Amino acid sequence: MNWKSEIKAAADRIAGHAQVTPVMESRVVGLDYPVEMKLEHMQHTGSFKARGAFNTLLSMEVPQAGVVAASGGNHGAAAAFAARALDHPAKIFVPELAGPSKIALIEQIGADLSVVSGEYANALTMARIHEEETGAMQIHAYDAPATVAGQGTCFAEWDAQGLQADTVLIAVGGGGLIAGALAWFQGARKVVAVEPETSCALHAALGAGEPVDVSVSGIAANALGARQIGRICFDLAQGVNSVLVPDEAIAAAQQTLWQAHRILVEPAGATALAALMSGAYQPDPGERVAVLVCGGNIAPDPLAG
Repeated sequence: MNWKSEIKAAADRIAGHAQVTPVMESRVVGLDYPVEMKLEHMQHTGSFKARGAFNTLLSMEVPQAGVVAASGGNHGAAAAFAARALDHPAKIFVPELAGPSKIALIEQIGADLSVVSGEYANALTMARIHEEETGAMQIHAYDAPATVAGQGTCFAEWDAQGLQADTVLIAVGGGGLIAGALAWFQGARKVVAVEPETSCALHAALGAGEPVDVSVSGIAANALGARQIGRICFDLAQGVNSVLVPDEAIAAAQQTLWQAHRILVEPAGATALAALMSGAYQPDPGERVAVLVCGGNIAPDPLAG
């Protein structure tokens, strides 16, 4: 697949639907070097996921039964938002661990929502059953070409905004976002995968030589808690630098973003920065680094009524 062409086409397709999110340079994160940041938590519904959802719906013929998606929360909200914007019915399945904030967000958007017990994998099973029974179109959270190309538009956009970094650190759950980065950069920039110690599907797959099931837990599990890495991501990520961070480092990075910049993000949104602050990834002298701030759906919602 010519990923560059697919991502450029996706960028044209979703223009006017997805937000162009801002970038900034941070010098106040307890580090002795500047960090470029792209604030993708300011995307529609609070995460980068709207890009893949819009690209999927705009590149395919949607059946009368509409769309179905399984999600830890952010993808479900994005799929529901894109479906509503394009006048398609949406059925969303999320696990209980999605939490009340993300569940409420999906409900507010107006999708038909089912909350299932267990983890994301359980929600995916239910979504596949719904797909088979109704003919609805599945919008996969991370392991589909249209999803990956849509997420890749984030990095095409960042390049156009003047990204200077040699290295980009990205939080990983199921792998759609980092797959989009790898598909776009194609070695032009170093990409570092950052995962929580207790939800590390990519790290485990790279160690095993193939995607394997992992147990998931921790403060970022409702966004980064895929039980198995996507095949597209696994194929693109061979040789990628993979690091793990503890929950304590993620929480500290969350707090730093708020205290230094009044940026309020969910744990997943702070995970990439946590790798720098904790020393899990240590740049070489002169190496310019950037982090993708990927999600802002913090729970509990501090401004909920």
